[in-house]
Amino acid sequence: MIKSTTINRESLKWLFEQPVEVRYDALQNHLTICQLIINQFFEEELNLKAGPRYKHDTEGDYAYSRYGYNRGSVYIGNKKLPLQVPRLLHDSEGRFESPEVYKAMRTGSRIDADELSRGMLLGLSTRDYGSVIDHLQEAFGLSKSNVSKRFVKETSEKIKDFESRQFHDTRFVALFIDGKHLAHLQMIIILGITEDGKKVPIGLVQSASENHQVMGDLFDNLIDRGLQYKQGLLFIIDGSKGIKKAIEKTFGDYAFIQRCIWHKRENILNYLPEKDHEYIKSLYHQALDEDSYEFALKSLKLLKDELYKLNVKAAASLEEGMEELLTLHKLDLKKEFSKSFSTTNCIENVNSQLVKYIGRVKYWKNSDERYRWVIAALLIIQKRMSRVSNFNKLELMKEAIERELKKRLVIKKSENLYKQ
Repeated sequence: MIKSTTINRESLKWLFEQPVEVRYDALQNHLTICQLIINQFFEEELNLKAGPRYKHDTEGDYAYSRYGYNRGSVYIGNKKLPLQVPRLLHDSEGRFESPEVYKAMRTGSRIDADELSRGMLLGLSTRDYGSVIDHLQEAFGLSKSNVSKRFVKETSEKIKDFESRQFHDTRFVALFIDGKHLAHLQMIIILGITEDGKKVPIGLVQSASENHQVMGDLFDNLIDRGLQYKQGLLFIIDGSKGIKKAIEKTFGDYAFIQRCIWHKRENILNYLPEKDHEYIKSLYHQALDEDSYEFALKSLKLLKDELYKLNVKAAASLEEGMEELLTLHKLDLKKEFSKSFSTTNCIENVNSQLVKYIGRVKYWKNSDERYRWVIAALLIIQKRMSRVSNFNKLELMKEAIERELKKRLVIKKSENLYKQ
């Protein structure tokens, strides 16, 4: 059992240093969680104004010093929550102050507990411990709590918002597509890159595999919600045949598919003994480092001939994706965008960040829980994403895609006339 005096001055970090039974006990009482969050707010403000706790050297230019505590309180819903409120001493003026966050809380007659719940969900000022709290609630089947109920409510609403977002006023230049495995099922994510370089998760679907029908339905849904593609779109994929088939069926000539060069390299190396890996990797990257499409294609064909001597399946693997490895070359965009658009690293970074929020969950009760957790995490991650590399040159990409699309459509029109 946690005694109230134990946590008067502690933050959420303290909670996760405690034995499991203490953490479980805390989850029974939402006021305990609220107090820890508020203490975390206090500590972060004091760190900014007076420096880290117990730091006695003079490093850093701080205007304030920590100077004990006063008794205080705030209302959570209709319940009064006692607090130990830190005091700040303004060193040059000699006056005492309370933290600004405490003053803000005291301004209103009540603090809506939903606001604290929202803060936990988004990880605001709590270093994401809030998401872990709800992980414990949902994954281990603890007794019902206000915290958990509100988390479920908030994330359920976010599913509706996420799946109904409109894109009529947003121009995307590229879409990254990749899957994240959660207990033997995939959550396939589509990450859009806007014309000003912002990364936006726009689609999510649960599937046992990267099936073309599942992906086709997701693409149709995005188009219904305003996804524009008739100016041409660049798709960066890992090589999944199902995803590629769905792209070609849905978007046709308007799609430009760039195969991830790292995935293709690993596919090729899987057929070869380790002693040949460095040699083949060297030839592979030398070919792709060529700036022109013609030289790169010629070099890849020479590599294919070399692979035939070692393993015909490795050679066939290279040949199967050769043209799609060179999409940026064909668009004359290799020099500007090979770093950011020739691999699926952009979306794999998103997947790796998802581990921070959902990696602890070993058991998923149902599909709804998967969607709620993944979407909630994606929306947090989106706010922290930097723009794609060379975003200030994306106009070149738009122009190149539109130029190449015009050529395609002219050729197709000529072919259709010839058939008639």
